[in-house]
Amino acid sequence: MQYGLVHIAAGDLLREEIAAGTEKGKRAKEYMEKGLLVPSEIVVMMVKDRLLQPDAQEKGWLLDGYPRSLEQAKALEELGIRPDIFILLDVSEENLVERVVGRRLDPETGKIYHLKYSPPENEEIAARLTQRFDDTEEKVKLRLQTHHQNVEDVLSTYEDVIVRIKGDAAKENVFAEIDKVLSSVKEKKSQASMDSKAAAV
Repeated sequence: MQYGLVHIAAGDLLREEIAAGTEKGKRAKEYMEKGLLVPSEIVVMMVKDRLLQPDAQEKGWLLDGYPRSLEQAKALEELGIRPDIFILLDVSEENLVERVVGRRLDPETGKIYHLKYSPPENEEIAARLTQRFDDTEEKVKLRLQTHHQNVEDVLSTYEDVIVRIKGDAAKENVFAEIDKVLSSVKEKKSQASMDSKAAAV
């Protein structure tokens, strides 16, 4: 990652636990198959353990898809974990459903494709693509209902560090906006680090 941060995706952590067949993974899968959010106590421990790994402690982190509820945000706060910035991508429900339902996974490489926006390079890859069990329209809409109920509570926790970005724009434009925000944070942290070193001399 160009900002030197460790990318931590809560969904990937869940899928790794499911693939490994752990107790947490089995419990998480039951909820995901029903289109429900995985209970906080399962996700919080996975995220906490990952954030406390040496690479995340040393380089900093970009936490993707988490927290999704007030309970999860409070759990992070209680652990003394608070982001420097909270980016919210505003995307219409119609676009969200289309993006998720069209998403496909290459089981050999782990690469994610989209049937419309990022199709596979050839027929061989296309033939082996699979859809995640929780990427159906029905399950996406259920997840979105829960998301809408929770999002305002989460935002209230981070209102002093929140940045909203229009996620319906072209991918390049969305990335450019995110890049501006992350570059600004990196610059401020770098300056603060230099200032503290200068003060220590």
